[in-house]
Amino acid sequence: MNEARHIRNLALAGFMGTGKSSVGRFVAAQLCFRFVDTDHLIEQRASKTISEIFDHDGEPAFRALEGEVVQELAQREKTVISTGGGLIVNPANLASLKEHALVVCLCAPAETIYERVRYASHRPLLRETEPLETIRRLLVQREPFYREADVLVSTDQRSVREVATHILHEFHSALRVPHDGQGSHPCPRP
Repeated sequence: MNEARHIRNLALAGFMGTGKSSVGRFVAAQLCFRFVDTDHLIEQRASKTISEIFDHDGEPAFRALEGEVVQELAQREKTVISTGGGLIVNPANLASLKEHALVVCLCAPAETIYERVRYASHRPLLRETEPLETIRRLLVQREPFYREADVLVSTDQRSVREVATHILHEFHSALRVPHDGQGSHPCPRP
C-alpha cells in the first residue's frame, strides 16, 4: 500500500470457503466494528437466496446487485465487510472498496476449499458435476484479481484466531496506530 487512503473499514475478499465470514466476525468483535456480509445484504434486498437469484435472474443480475451494495458500503465506518467470492473480479468494486477499506484477500488451495464447502447446498457453483474442477478453474481465473488486494493471507491449516491476528496486525499497520501486539482491545461498554 503506497498511496495515502482514509481507511475506516476492513474488507475481506477471496474465494468461498476461505473463511471470510468466520474470520470476519472474529475480527469485527476484536475491533468493536460491525460485521456485514455482501451476500446477505443482496439476499435481503432481492428477497431471494443467492441460489434463487442465479437460477431465476442469472449471474449478471446478481453482479448488478453486488455493485449496488458495494457503492452503498462506501458510506459505512467501523465495519468489517465480508465480500462474495467474485465481487472483486469487477475492478470498479475493488476500486470502491479501496477508497474506504483495507482489502484483505483470504486464500486457500482448491482441495482445502472443496473440503470446507462440499456439503454446502446453498452454493450455486457446487451444483456442477465436477465441483473441485470448477473451483480450480475459477481460482485460476480469479487469481489476478485477488492479487490486487492490499494484503493476501493464507487460511490453509490455520485457525480463525491465527488468521484474525495476522489481519488485525495488517489493519493496525495500515492505520499506523500503535496497539498492544495482542491484536485486540476491549470494546467500550454502551
